[in-house]
Order: sequence, then structure tokens, then C-alpha cells
Amino acid sequence: MNSRRDFLKNLGLATAGLALTPSLDVFAAKKPWFEISLAEWSLHRTLFKGDLKNIDFPEFAATKFDIRAVEYVNQFFKDKAKDMTYLKDLKQRAKDNGVRNVLIMVDGEGNLGDEDATKRKQAVENHYQWVDAAAFLGCHAIRVNAAGKGTPEEVKGRVVESLSTLADYGKKSKIAVIVENHGGISSHGDWLADLLKQVGKKNCGSLPDLGNFYEYDRYQGVTDLMPYAHGVSAKSHSFDEQGNETQIDYARMMKIVKDAKFKGFVGIEYEGDKHSEIEGITLTKKLLQKFQ
Repeated sequence: MNSRRDFLKNLGLATAGLALTPSLDVFAAKKPWFEISLAEWSLHRTLFKGDLKNIDFPEFAATKFDIRAVEYVNQFFKDKAKDMTYLKDLKQRAKDNGVRNVLIMVDGEGNLGDEDATKRKQAVENHYQWVDAAAFLGCHAIRVNAAGKGTPEEVKGRVVESLSTLADYGKKSKIAVIVENHGGISSHGDWLADLLKQVGKKNCGSLPDLGNFYEYDRYQGVTDLMPYAHGVSAKSHSFDEQGNETQIDYARMMKIVKDAKFKGFVGIEYEGDKHSEIEGITLTKKLLQKFQ
């Protein structure tokens, strides 16, 4: 009798334990499979007007949007790449606000696929200062463009050469060189994917922009580029009343990103004019959070 009573008592405890287990999961924070960052270009109108300065961007991202990771655009501090006083201040401000510096988007430093070998070499060397700045700020990458004149194959060959040299330079300071589909032939996913395959370096990859496909199917383009992705740029322009982006099927896109086993930063890049920049960023963040 006692053994039966003990057995039932123990069974009851075991059952209670099983019942308790699911409730404990309620308190266990589910870690998102990607993190949200804010691309500075989302605020380009505010920055160009002078209502926000690059130096204040990390604090603004943290206090206005509760976003703790930022992606800089070099044109907003173009003359500061080697200004250590400025970079130290920027790094400290990010740290003070609990913000991680993710990457620097680099434009205007010459074409990595330039027909002129001297200009092409200079373009590569112009990017070195941004690799150094990114390393100092604690970023993981710089974003570059694959551009130049000529046939697609001619441009590809030159860019492969330039990226190989630039990636070797970045490797010394553990900085990745990542290419965005950013217009022209670079917005053809198959072309850019093959280019990166030819470079064949771990620290040279892609930054798929969900919106920068024009003559090429965007869903196929993202699928092409995800095997090389070191980040994702979440482009947005306008939203409907349900909070969905009107030009991009985000559920479909984020499934492509997730199926590629991506883990890293998805950067908000609001570029529309239907909503204010602050509203557009907020709406994009809410949309992305649905898929975390």
C-alpha cells in the first residue's frame, strides 16, 4: 500500500514537473535570428538639411528608435576618415549609447571596375582609409560598389581584381568588403554572385538590398546573393494600413533570408517620401520585428 502511495505521489510530482516546464518557457527570452540595425541613408534628407549631424547619429538611433546598431554612410563624414579626434568622439558616443557600429557604406571613391588601370588602382587605394576607419570604430565591414564602363564581363574581370586586392587589405584588420546590388549591372543577382564566387575570399561578400533590382527579379536576386551575404539591407518606400511594404513582399523576402541560414544584421534603409523619415524607419522596424 505504501509503495503504491509513494508511486502515485512521485508520479504526481513528476506530472507537476512536466506541467511546470512549459510555463517556464514563457519567461525564457526567444533570441531573434537576426538583429536590426539602422542605415544612415534612412535619414539622408534630415542630414543634408543639417538638422542632424553624423556625430549625433548613434545617439539619435538609440533614443529615437531604440535601435542599437548603426550603418554609416561615408558622404556624411567624407573628410573625417583619417581624423582620429573625430573618430574617437564618434566611437565614444556610440559606446555611451550602447550602440554597435556595424559598417560604413562607401561611395564616391572611384570605380573599382574603371577602364583606366591607374584610376582603378587609385579607387582601390581610396577605399583603404575607410577600411581603417571601420576597423577603428569596431565595424565588421565596409560596403562598396561594383561599377565601371564596358561589357558585363569586362567590368566583372576588373572588379574581381580590385576586390581581391581590397579584401586582402581588409583581412589584416578583420574587415569584410561587401558589395551591394546598387544599380547598373550590379543589380543583376546572377552577375554579382558569379563575381563574388570568382573573388573567392571569405571576407568578400554581398550586402543584398531587397529593393535595388530593376530589370532583374528581386526575389531571385536576393536568392542569388544570400550565399555570400554579410548583411542585408531592408529597403522600404511606402506602407499600407496593415503596415506592409507596398512594393516588396517582406514575408517572402525574409523567408529567403532565413532559408539561407543567415544570422547577422538586417539594416533598415527607408528611402520613401510618402512617410516622414522618422515614420518610415519606425514602420520598417515594426515590419521586421514580425519576422524575428
